[in-house]
Amino acid sequence: MSQKITRSDEKKSIFGLEINGPVFFSSTILIIIGIALTLIYGDAAEEFFNKTQTQVAEFGGWIFVLSVNIFLIFVLYLAFSKYGKIRLGGKDAEPEFKTISWFSMLFSAGMGIGLLFWSVAEPVTHFGNPPTADPNSAAAAKEAMNYTFLHWGFHAWAIYALVGLALAFFTYSRGLPLTIRSVFYPFLGDKIYGVIGDIIDIFAVLATLFGLATSLGFGVQQVAAGLEQVFGLSSGITTQVLLIAGITGVATISVVLGVDKGVKVLSEWNIRIAVILLLLVVILGPTLFIFESYLENLGNYFSSVVEISLWNESFTGGDWQNNWTLFYWGWWIAWSPFVGTFIARVSKGRTIKEFILGVLIVPSLLTFFWITAFGTSALDMILNGNETIATAVDNDVATALFIFFEDFPFTAVLNVVGIILIMGFFITSSDSGSLVIDSLTSGGKIEAPVGQRIFWAITEGTVAAVLLIGGGLGALQTASIATGLPFAIILLIMCFSLYRGLKDEVLRREKSKEDDQKKDYENIVSNIIKKRNKK
Repeated sequence: MSQKITRSDEKKSIFGLEINGPVFFSSTILIIIGIALTLIYGDAAEEFFNKTQTQVAEFGGWIFVLSVNIFLIFVLYLAFSKYGKIRLGGKDAEPEFKTISWFSMLFSAGMGIGLLFWSVAEPVTHFGNPPTADPNSAAAAKEAMNYTFLHWGFHAWAIYALVGLALAFFTYSRGLPLTIRSVFYPFLGDKIYGVIGDIIDIFAVLATLFGLATSLGFGVQQVAAGLEQVFGLSSGITTQVLLIAGITGVATISVVLGVDKGVKVLSEWNIRIAVILLLLVVILGPTLFIFESYLENLGNYFSSVVEISLWNESFTGGDWQNNWTLFYWGWWIAWSPFVGTFIARVSKGRTIKEFILGVLIVPSLLTFFWITAFGTSALDMILNGNETIATAVDNDVATALFIFFEDFPFTAVLNVVGIILIMGFFITSSDSGSLVIDSLTSGGKIEAPVGQRIFWAITEGTVAAVLLIGGGLGALQTASIATGLPFAIILLIMCFSLYRGLKDEVLRREKSKEDDQKKDYENIVSNIIKKRNKK
């Protein structure tokens, strides 16, 4: 039986809102201050954070590399150890969502939108500028796919799996609130309900909101560029703000409907449309080449993953890794409070083994196939003399996907499906992010009042629009990534905290089992004695 650790006095109502006052109001004030400073000192702030990010990568890059590998090894160990049988929420807990719905939501929140843009652009970029091979060669193509798999595969999902698992365990198996503070209960005890816990959650709120706002801002720039490329529409600020308004409006409706009727439905449709787009690319593109290269890419990746995942440019020098691998590790880690909290929110009732296989293994293998279908096909075009896609990536990454489609039959259909899918992934990222922020600022409530959900959904879109108009998106993005290193240290502590919690859970279960066996033995003896006395 899982020990429940609860604090009934955490349920507060302030001005009719069910919130954790210090976190809600402090976060709101800091968001306003952050926007103001970014608008005033946008260029200077971006330059400062760029330098900070460079310094972090140069002197702390090895910590990133070591940490991310530890995260992957740790979650795989949990999946296939005795802890893998532990069910989140207790042995009688049932999953809230069907497996396909669950997978759709975690994939949409995780990295669905990024794959649409970078599955073509990243392999093509690495092909022309590989870390060690000669540019534009067969060896460069191999390296391009290996490193793209590294950046979007097991290591990336391991970060989300760690945070999501830790939150799900301490929330559903220990009765703690669904907030980042809860995973530190083994160290802090009831102090998580005080100032220290509030600071942890405030940090998570800021990282989530600014990360989502910057992604939404940059994302609509890419969508607008796609609309201009495909339909000739203006990609100016007016179009971008209208796109933000539309995405925010649909996301707000989804947030109001809740996870079951809003986020789940949209996520399922995203996956359906993604499957349609993938099938169209596979069928209309070089079908045989895609399947052959998928097997070859997997073989190359698995045979080199230890080497490339521990590579530090110590002998070769340069800044390739700083610009790519370390950038990704910082970005995924900075996003982990948001994605991890949302994954935890929808994962009650799963065993730890099921959770890790669902969050780590399946998404990675499907991601690899998606990258192969798009990325390797793009490399095949270049190797066969079509330099248009390489030029498009160099000039404007936002147009790369649509230039890629120009080499296929039914280009217009592919373009329309691609734009719809991009919009869908943006909406699900926005509404799931709003639900996460609402949970963090309401003291970990799973279902907060509708008004609070609307507030954060609108706030997120407003922040993105203001920063888009006034400038400063780049500054906030680099600031978010620069926080990746200290947060990597926090995640290492989280590994130890989760291990302690799971170890304690197993000991409790073993003790409970022994107590039950003892009671059964005592009952048997008692019954024997009663029978003898009757005789």
